Amino acid sequence: MAFLAMCALACATAFPAGSEATIEQRFDAELNVADLNTWLKDMTAEPNHVGSPHDKANAELVRDQFRQWGWDARIEVFYALYPTLKHHTLELIAPTKYVAALEEPAIAGDATSARTDGLAPYLAYAGDGDVTGDLVYVNYGMQEDYNELARRGVDVRGRIVIARYGSNWRGLIPRLAQSHGAIGCIIYSDPQRDGYAVGEVYPKGSWRPAQSVQRGSVIDLPIYPGDPLTPGIGATKNAKRLAVADAKTILKIPAIAISYGDAEPLLAALEGPVAPATWRGALPITYHIGPGPGKVHLEVTSDWSLKPLYDVIAKIRGGEVPDEWILRGNHRDAWVFGAVDPLAGHGAMMAEAKAIGALMKAGWHPRRTLVYASWDGEEPGLLGSTEWAEAHAEELRRKAVVYVNSDVILRGFVSLSGSHSLQALANDVSRTVKDPETGVSVGERLRAKRLVDAYNKSAKLPSAEADVPMEALGSGSDFAPFLLHLGIASLNVEYAGLLQSDGGVSHSNYDSYDHYVRFGDPTHAYGIAEAQTVGHIVLRLADASVLPLQFGPFAATVQGYVTELHELADRRARATEDLTRLLDRDAFRLATDPLQPMLAPEREAPVPALDFAVLDEASVRLKQSAREYDDRYARFIAADGKLSATRAKRLNDLLRGMERSLTSERGLPGREWHKHLIYAPGLYTGYVAKTLPGVREAIEQTRWDDANRFIVLTAEALERYTQRLREARELL
Repeated sequence: MAFLAMCALACATAFPAGSEATIEQRFDAELNVADLNTWLKDMTAEPNHVGSPHDKANAELVRDQFRQWGWDARIEVFYALYPTLKHHTLELIAPTKYVAALEEPAIAGDATSARTDGLAPYLAYAGDGDVTGDLVYVNYGMQEDYNELARRGVDVRGRIVIARYGSNWRGLIPRLAQSHGAIGCIIYSDPQRDGYAVGEVYPKGSWRPAQSVQRGSVIDLPIYPGDPLTPGIGATKNAKRLAVADAKTILKIPAIAISYGDAEPLLAALEGPVAPATWRGALPITYHIGPGPGKVHLEVTSDWSLKPLYDVIAKIRGGEVPDEWILRGNHRDAWVFGAVDPLAGHGAMMAEAKAIGALMKAGWHPRRTLVYASWDGEEPGLLGSTEWAEAHAEELRRKAVVYVNSDVILRGFVSLSGSHSLQALANDVSRTVKDPETGVSVGERLRAKRLVDAYNKSAKLPSAEADVPMEALGSGSDFAPFLLHLGIASLNVEYAGLLQSDGGVSHSNYDSYDHYVRFGDPTHAYGIAEAQTVGHIVLRLADASVLPLQFGPFAATVQGYVTELHELADRRARATEDLTRLLDRDAFRLATDPLQPMLAPEREAPVPALDFAVLDEASVRLKQSAREYDDRYARFIAADGKLSATRAKRLNDLLRGMERSLTSERGLPGREWHKHLIYAPGLYTGYVAKTLPGVREAIEQTRWDDANRFIVLTAEALERYTQRLREARELL
């Protein structure tokens, strides 16, 4: 602590006021490719799943490195229910015999692929079970696929389904199978998506080889992430826990992940209707739906015990406003070795921390407190970040300003997603970071990609000069507890998009150091770009006298979301009316092929009128107030304005609480953990965001009372946000 105090005293002379560019240049000069390579090689040398010895060893390594760089670092331990595989079997027992390999062989030139001490391919939080039944192919296993099966008279009750990855988050596949009465679920990676149909397979190319398996979690993230037994509270050693049978996010039926090499004999054993054209993959077979005559035996048994989570939390106390926290995180655990997912991103975060430590030694000190986190247990269900956020919820509500997240880093384009009040800041920084392969800024390169993408789709070209719009956050990484539960403004920054296959070996034994340095980011140039991008964002948030949030992008985005709700309701009403007319004319029966009959869809109730007036009015007032605040903020910055300490504190307190004003303690229907009324993971999309979710999902699911209720609740949240914005404007 004496060292930190010394740095604080030296700050004024080493880094004079107004030296933002100087600080960023010195920060960039400290970033080192050799560091990224060394950390990646060392941290991927052994399996890194939750509970593994190397996962703990990496936590201790990260803690010790942070301390060496001048941070106050420690490990916080939580205990979460985490099932690890004990035994699994999958065999075709009719009309022929086949026993699935369920393992990934070693590959020449990949040093770690020969190790056998990692987790075998499996799906975490699938139920235990020993089942036998006829097989049914359900395409991607989404609700629309079950609708198609119903029209064809195919029922999955009492049967085992097989689905391919690719349409949505994997956890939805067994959840929907279970809800439709299936007794087991098999998921495989079809080569159409990430195997030989796309490019050369590993090791010749980067794509998924025949026996590669995509592991994953099937915990019900849209209900709540984190430890299934301690929703809403930190999973400390003595925390009060639910019984496993009472946990809402655990699957009941057994489910298993397999390779396309193991899937081919199973699918080839199916007869029944030929699958629709859009259901066919790239295996050299005719895709049939079934059921049968293929019959399979599936058995899964796991060890359902608590496992330790090792979160590394490192802090630098702010010199002027220590009770305002800038949070930064990347997870450290992996399904096996985890070079792409997540240790390349984790290495970039470590590079930032080392560079910040060097700035401190040179006399710089942040105005606000920096909190860097190396999360454990992200892969099985955002365990480490969620438990830490829940355990520290009250302190975070008082102190947290922004959470900045990353995960996967590959050659490619910068990806910006998150709270739209951070859009202007993220775009500004993207203009200052050079793309390592073209020499232009990463922002300019991203804008060029958007223009070309629009041209290729024959769409209207976007503005080449305007800010790049940010995507909304749903779920799938460690921002979720901060944004969606606590209402802390969040940003996710990653690079990807140029690798032959961003996910060709995702969650497999081959997500290794050797694969990464051949195909991922061979020179670690994009790891450096990631560290620069996030580092500059963190430094600006840490040092700004007035938090650099701007609200025009948020207001415009919300107004677009409201327009989408109008259009969604109108489409739903028109579709219902059209369906009624077709059913009244017996059109479906007359149009179907008698040799391949299709049942008509079920009749739907008429869509009632929804009154969007309060939401429309709230979005208009928000847009006006956002414009007024941003104009005044621009004048303040241009004039190099100063505020008294008291006035600055009042203003920053208002800005820090903006995002939280968009939450509701009631939460969303059926998943009260999710408090945010603007962003949420879709109940039937998983990772993908549903915006204005209380209203949007109610319309989609024909819950009209909920739709009207959440129109009002969402409008009230926008009014709270607008009022804070008006108060903030008056303080500038």
